[in-house]
Amino acid sequence: MAMKCGLAPILVFLVGAPTLVCSLGAPGSGPAVAHYSGSHVSMGTTYGIQLYGAGRGDLPLVAERAFDEVDRIDRLMSVYKRNSSVSFINRRAGREPVLVEPELFDFLQRCLAFSRQSQGAFDVTVHPLMKVWGFFRGPGRLPPERELRNALQTVGYRKLSLDPGRRTVQFLREGMALDLGGIAKGYAVDRVVSLLREYRIESALVNAGGSTVFGLGTPPGKTAWRVRVRDPVSPRDPQKSALTVSLENQCLSISGSYENSFVREGVTYSHIMDPRTGRPVQGLLSVAVVAGSGMEGDALDNALFVMGPEKARSYLKRYPQVQAYYFVPREEKGWEMLSVLPVAGAGSSN
Repeated sequence: MAMKCGLAPILVFLVGAPTLVCSLGAPGSGPAVAHYSGSHVSMGTTYGIQLYGAGRGDLPLVAERAFDEVDRIDRLMSVYKRNSSVSFINRRAGREPVLVEPELFDFLQRCLAFSRQSQGAFDVTVHPLMKVWGFFRGPGRLPPERELRNALQTVGYRKLSLDPGRRTVQFLREGMALDLGGIAKGYAVDRVVSLLREYRIESALVNAGGSTVFGLGTPPGKTAWRVRVRDPVSPRDPQKSALTVSLENQCLSISGSYENSFVREGVTYSHIMDPRTGRPVQGLLSVAVVAGSGMEGDALDNALFVMGPEKARSYLKRYPQVQAYYFVPREEKGWEMLSVLPVAGAGSSN
């Protein structure tokens, strides 16, 4: 489990000043197709949006509403904002049940479902580990074993109690804390896509910091949104890419060990934790997932990173429409890609 960082492992479009462009069609061919591109900083990263619509002069307003929605999710779920609902839960839920808003309660129930299905590979109670490893407001550190053991005692989705009847959240161990950073951006993307559909936008690309990208519909005149995944060894080099995927009403989510890591005595420790062992996952560069939603993709890229490719093949039988791509280190090229693709005729066992 890891917080999603915005180091742009996905190359989609250049984020800059908002632009609105109208493309004139042939005479008598109908309204011109308007195109709007803009960006907004929120949730510790840069959100970018591209909108298309025939005869739509309201695209800048739609984008503004979309970015407002991202800010709202940040105020609800950020562990960095003291006044967020999640920060309030973290302060109080170790002592008493905390009543939470329906939206957040439903979100946490969905997170627990991902935790159960992945047998704890995905876990939103990972915050104590992020702190002890120095990845919360810091560049990372190698913790003493005693600190690590103590932190691990306060981690585990089975210690998170949700009461649907009372709509309360309670921690069963004092010292527990939620960290939704690995999935909140995917949820925010889903909320933006839902809002765009309410505004009858049929063609859009929503990019959350390069780690979660949703392609709504298709670009004008194209069959899909073509999104390049950057080279996991050189993620900051825009000229290098490892894979191109096609999105149509789908989301691409990526977890990468290069997003936040430190090196001690030749060993690289990344922010992607195995919540069950309390230690960073070793031996992988990144995992890319194509899924039906941002929340699903963000949960799965974390879980699959922790599981590794062999266990992923069995686990993804639950998700027959999901595609997963592992990037593992290799001396010759620097990396090798392993694909885990849908199995024909597989059914869901969720």
